[in-house]
Amino acid sequence: MMNSRGLDAHAKKPLQKLVSFLVIFLAIAVAFGAAGLGSFLTAVATITAAATLAIGFALQDMIKNFAAGIFIFTDKPFRIGDWIEWDGNAGVVEDISLRVTRVKTFDNELLTVPNGDLMDGVIKNPVAKDKLRVKFVFGIGYDDDIPEATEIIIEEAEKHDGILDDPAPSVRLTELGDSSVGLQSRIWISDPSRADYVKTRGEYIEAVKQRFDEEDINIPYPNRTIGGGLELSNVEGLAEPADD
Repeated sequence: MMNSRGLDAHAKKPLQKLVSFLVIFLAIAVAFGAAGLGSFLTAVATITAAATLAIGFALQDMIKNFAAGIFIFTDKPFRIGDWIEWDGNAGVVEDISLRVTRVKTFDNELLTVPNGDLMDGVIKNPVAKDKLRVKFVFGIGYDDDIPEATEIIIEEAEKHDGILDDPAPSVRLTELGDSSVGLQSRIWISDPSRADYVKTRGEYIEAVKQRFDEEDINIPYPNRTIGGGLELSNVEGLAEPADD
């Protein structure tokens, strides 16, 4: 039935667990009713209600994570296979359950994250849309030609197959640093994944660097000049070396 409704893996797993629990509970209730143990069921229901109240206080975190899992299912801030970032962590979602979400980092580590932790913070999902804008600042020397450098940055973006023509690549002067002028390149890639993002970005930056080298456009590094002097006191008290 779930397949006929077009539900994806993101929705199927928590629903299957919830349906299984309800089926088992109803089966037990029907069995007790058929055996004529209705009063017993009433007593069990009363005890269960009291126990639920007590256990609820002890299991607040678990209930919080369960509720967060429901919200993840309904709001769909991410799906299985998405690349997400949160609280300084990043990775690809491998599994979503009602209590935890499992994320594989780009170092091939498996993170088991309580759903409550995810829903309490800000989740960044770079692959939620069909396009992703990538920004990078190229630093050039103050004596270099800004229009020429801008033209090179745009030309190399237009040459790369992984960079979209629409929206078109653009460049803005964004920084006047201590030793360089910052030109921010803004490019768009389609159907982004972590692998596509890293590969496209790296190839593009390398291509611009090679063109800068060919056109003698400098990419300066920070220079630091240390000034000051050395003052000596009580020089008269210093002993002169003895003559041999």
